[in-house]
Amino acid sequence: MNNFLFVSAENDALENCKAGGMGDVVRDVPRQISERGDKVHVIVPAYSRLHHGGLPKATLNFSLRGLNYTAELYEVKPKKEFPNIFHYVLHHPEIEAGDIAHIYHNDPEEPFYTDAIKYFIFCTAVAEAIKKGAFGDLDVVHLHDWHTSLLLFLREYHQDYTNLKDIRFVYSIHNLAIQGIRPFDGNYSSVKNWFPNVPLDYQKLMDYRYQDCINLMAVGIRFADAVHTVSPSYKEDVLLPSSPPEFIGGEGLEKDLQQADAEGRLFGILNGCNYKNINKEKKGNIYRNTVKALFRWLQQEDKKYKADFLAHTGEKIMDYVEDRPKFIASSVARLTEQKFYFIMRSPEAFVEILKKLEKVDGIFMLLGTGAPEYEELFRKLSYEYKNFIFTNGQSEKLIDSMYLESDLYFMPSLFEPCGISQMLAMRNGNPCLVHHTGGLKDTVEHMKTGFSFDGNTYDEKIENMLKVFDEALDVFANDKPTWKKIQASAKKMRFTWQKSVDQYYKLLYKLD
Repeated sequence: MNNFLFVSAENDALENCKAGGMGDVVRDVPRQISERGDKVHVIVPAYSRLHHGGLPKATLNFSLRGLNYTAELYEVKPKKEFPNIFHYVLHHPEIEAGDIAHIYHNDPEEPFYTDAIKYFIFCTAVAEAIKKGAFGDLDVVHLHDWHTSLLLFLREYHQDYTNLKDIRFVYSIHNLAIQGIRPFDGNYSSVKNWFPNVPLDYQKLMDYRYQDCINLMAVGIRFADAVHTVSPSYKEDVLLPSSPPEFIGGEGLEKDLQQADAEGRLFGILNGCNYKNINKEKKGNIYRNTVKALFRWLQQEDKKYKADFLAHTGEKIMDYVEDRPKFIASSVARLTEQKFYFIMRSPEAFVEILKKLEKVDGIFMLLGTGAPEYEELFRKLSYEYKNFIFTNGQSEKLIDSMYLESDLYFMPSLFEPCGISQMLAMRNGNPCLVHHTGGLKDTVEHMKTGFSFDGNTYDEKIENMLKVFDEALDVFANDKPTWKKIQASAKKMRFTWQKSVDQYYKLLYKLD
């Protein structure tokens, strides 16, 4: 029996421990490993909340900042139990919940200041737990994004953790754009402050642009035994330099990725999607679930503008309960540059889409939270356009309803390492309209399983996005056989985790 450890900032197998798609991956891949009869331990930070009610497993003592630190390892109950999967959280008072999904901190003045401290403590405690044998003898440690790459720094340079060199380390890139860059020295949240006795190899650790800083995303790429992008097309993208906004590629790390590729350490494997034990919403609940989500959201104190906005949105919803629209376009996403740059840069293009929908008695539903300027833009548009329903909060039931009852799922991502939303929409026979990039290229085929737009310049992309939106509405209204065929083909597609994990074993874990 092989023994794995997954180390991550998120894990959707636990309640309230997800901000994005990484949480889904860390929930689903261990289930596949378990089905093969192997054992998996999954560990995330407790964020001062997830350890409540957990079973204390170990007290971990280690050194940081020249001081003695103590952290507690707890085993916790997941939402669903599976054989041979063990879930843990690591508690230390300085690993606090952030303001993004109660996980990450948003430090606009000094990016990653608080999060780096959090994950320095977390990773060192995990290294200590591995050393103490808290997870038994491990064959593979699978790290996810920059939050966990410090384990590779410790493995490479820290005299207390040379034992980590006996284990295979795999590193998955979920979001290359977020790199965890911190100063080497001269700052409380710097490597030298937290690891004063570890000799630093500045050349091997530094960020190319800010040479007095460590780049933790780069550390993962440079030191892992295998590096993994979450789709084959995204792997090709990241080997090339970015030239935004037309093309987002290696984000300054293309040289490291090219080297990993040349050394046979870089692999592009498409994420899977779950097709079993799916939470099913009843058809027809979409407006009811919108109203419920709005009322729940009404109770959150931090939304200052909520009362008039919610009353305004509620009134629109009630009209649609009485008189249902003939077409629903929808999006569920974090409101960020990655997902909605095209709309932020050309709000008039989104207004065009709303006008096109109006002509066919259609509406656009958007659910998400994120960057304040994006929330503000969509709130403003919601006030101005009756057929735009914006739910600026989270609701699993409403999300399920949107995937189930929409006619067209809209995903104009600037770049997309893999994307799970398009797979979830397609699972329900809901065609997607996507930007032809990264993992969206690997999952949606124009006029076969959905609709896709591209272009050589930004203006061309926007123009083609509107053209393809017209094309989709035209097929829906005037060519029902083709529309039904696209729906059926989308629903038939199977991006299974079993296929992906077969590749993991062969290419990443080297266990086949």
